[in-house]
Amino acid sequence: MSRAKEDFELSDGMTFPGKMYVEALLKPVFYDQRDHLFHAMFRIHRAHTIMLEEQGILTHEEKVNILKGIEQIASADPNQLEYSSAYEDLFFLVESRIGECIGEELAGKMHIAKSRNDMGEAMYRIVIRDYIKRVIHETENLSEALLTQAEQHVDSVMPAHTHTQPAQPTTLGHYLVAVYDNLQRDITRLKQAYQTVNQSPMGAAAITTTGFPINRERMVELLGFDGLIENSYDAIAAGDYLIEAGQALVSLMTNIGRWIQELLRMASREVGLLKVSDAYVQVSSIMPQKRNPVSVEHSRALASSAAAEGMAVVHMVHNTPYGDINDTEDDLQPHIYNGYRKGSRVLRLMHAVILTMEFDKERARKQARENLITITELADVLARDYGIAFRTAHQKASMIAKKAMHLKKELYEVSLSQINEWIGDVELKKEDWEAIIDPVCFVERRKVTGGPNPDVVREMITRRK
Repeated sequence: MSRAKEDFELSDGMTFPGKMYVEALLKPVFYDQRDHLFHAMFRIHRAHTIMLEEQGILTHEEKVNILKGIEQIASADPNQLEYSSAYEDLFFLVESRIGECIGEELAGKMHIAKSRNDMGEAMYRIVIRDYIKRVIHETENLSEALLTQAEQHVDSVMPAHTHTQPAQPTTLGHYLVAVYDNLQRDITRLKQAYQTVNQSPMGAAAITTTGFPINRERMVELLGFDGLIENSYDAIAAGDYLIEAGQALVSLMTNIGRWIQELLRMASREVGLLKVSDAYVQVSSIMPQKRNPVSVEHSRALASSAAAEGMAVVHMVHNTPYGDINDTEDDLQPHIYNGYRKGSRVLRLMHAVILTMEFDKERARKQARENLITITELADVLARDYGIAFRTAHQKASMIAKKAMHLKKELYEVSLSQINEWIGDVELKKEDWEAIIDPVCFVERRKVTGGPNPDVVREMITRRK
């Protein structure tokens, strides 16, 4: 035996748990359990005790005394609980504390037909469902703020971008309704994740149920679950509720992060379309002219971090055995809690930013006239009103765009006579050319379902409200 091994074993110990195991694993796990699972644990203890008495497994007196012990320990401040090597985890510490109140034999009866396996799965589900419910509520609040702003800006013409380049005129209202609709699909995904999470595993015990005549359906009612995971092996082994909750968070935060990045671009001094409220910007410590939209920046970073937490959940479940396994338990759970907490911060911050932001309508309209972005309408007018084949009309519009760019002119800076000379086959009327170069006209003409026409957008907002 090496001297290094001897010295290490002398310091760390040779019986379970070694000091390193305590410091690196048991202590962190204990405090995670204490901070997140304490109240869910007692909720399960209460419900299970009530069910055992209803099934005749406990006497009424035993139930009353057990519940007294549960309430006495549950009323303590969990933050005062400290790790002790005498107990492997919070589960055994609580059992011991209740035993001190009502006697170990009676405290032991509290665990008839109940395992740390089904109880652990139930605790996780109770905690996660509350996080999902909160995030659904906050996403709905953000959605309302988006519609409020969209309603005020159905006529606020601005450039739409494709491939990060100015593409065509649209309106801020049209853009915000698009963001709203994206959020609604994420709410649907969150609600589906909630339904998957909010199913009871209780009564599965270790993995094969129990020989005691328990009532699993009654536990569904007592714990506020929506249904029962019928197959006991499935209840302990699957873990797909974790994957679904993680994936819903990844989708929400990834989608939000994309338009947050857009808002940062619009709020830049060069673009200058959005002004974030003074309540949510910081002034530079050395450059007094700066208005740094730090609330939006932090939201972008937090959204990425929350999505990463969700992905961590998926990766920790990946390639694990189909059964009770530590990978889905104490080391994984904090990722999903942290992810949803970070997501909640993003949603609350962006609700405040969206609701209070200002939009520079005049600057936006000016930008919507630039970079030749109404040129699509020239092709449409030539095909629709002058009888030119659409592909030919598109080619002529493309040629005119190239010539204007070569001259470093916007469309409205090119004379109608020059345009007609370039077109060659037909002569555009003055009113048609003026409409073609007008982004407001461009938007108004796009009145098919889902388009940016103000009346169409108003109808979309009305239906969504």
